[in-house]
Amino acid sequence: MKEARFYDRLENHRVQCRLCPHDCVIADGARGVCAVRYNAGGVLYTLVADRVISRHLDPIEKKPLFHFYPGSQSYSIATVGCNLRCDFCQNWEISQWPRERLPKHLDAGPVGEGAEPLCPRLADLDNTVPGEPVTPAQIVQGALASGARSIAYTYTEPTIFYELAYETACLAREAGLANVFITNGYINEAPQHELATVLDAANVDLKFFRQSSYSHLSRVKLRPVLDAIARYQALGVWLEVTTLIIPGVNDSDAELRDIARFIGSVSPEIPWHVSRFHGAYEMTRVASTPAETLRRAADIGEEAGLRYIYRGNLRGAGGEDTLCHQCGKRLIQRFGFQLVANEIRGGQCPACGTRVSGVGLG
Repeated sequence: MKEARFYDRLENHRVQCRLCPHDCVIADGARGVCAVRYNAGGVLYTLVADRVISRHLDPIEKKPLFHFYPGSQSYSIATVGCNLRCDFCQNWEISQWPRERLPKHLDAGPVGEGAEPLCPRLADLDNTVPGEPVTPAQIVQGALASGARSIAYTYTEPTIFYELAYETACLAREAGLANVFITNGYINEAPQHELATVLDAANVDLKFFRQSSYSHLSRVKLRPVLDAIARYQALGVWLEVTTLIIPGVNDSDAELRDIARFIGSVSPEIPWHVSRFHGAYEMTRVASTPAETLRRAADIGEEAGLRYIYRGNLRGAGGEDTLCHQCGKRLIQRFGFQLVANEIRGGQCPACGTRVSGVGLG
């Protein structure tokens, strides 16, 4: 339990969180949209600064990051919570845990002058949030012991456990480890600028290119996600973008073309992962994405000038290999999350000498 960062104190013990574009105004005794930032007496606390719900060693390709130390391992951590509420979330059991499982009576609402202090209720919340107690130093030591090349802040939305992620990333950088964010991109400019000082790579979910879809399926705005993508690129963080293609939602040629053109306007060197949807959470009855839709999306990306496009969740279908955008030679062969062969030498295609975009490619 610790005081949160990036918030303003308001009158009547209210606070305004400035971490993400929700900019929640939170009454005394209430939580923000993410449900893990709590106002106790005009002080905003984070409930997930000292615990993780998950720690795993993953291939970096699982994130997915295909142009960042390919074939390496990433020590991956998460807490409960998210600042989006996507109907199709594949990790909803932990991302939505605070909304679905934390007792509602602990959100007391405004408390007047002279009322009982809120600390007992804060303690109740602290004792209820699940996770393994851990410190940033212990996370870094675990990553070093595992042989990982990087630490990934992933599975749920790392923005909502910003304090834990940032402190860990600072120590990781000192220890020679890279830091990667797997994120929905819903973060405000000030924390993103600070984070970029210790962040090496990010994969941002660009879920849709229609505000109506973001509103109805994720309960947020589109524009801040686009702004965050552009800022990551401008701040020098290696960037890849993922779009989960959902049949009947974001699979039209027009929307896919809009996404591809936007990515290309930021940089044609940004890898675009078009990923197959499988029913989850509140959208279990929606059919899985046809393989042909992903091939069509890849064609649209190529027409838009994107140099690196990958078709995900189609294990063994060949859409996960890295090709030279100049001569077409296969440079990296993958099977699922497994790297089979890497022929890049000195960051270049061995056949034609074209530079391959990325970090630590070989």
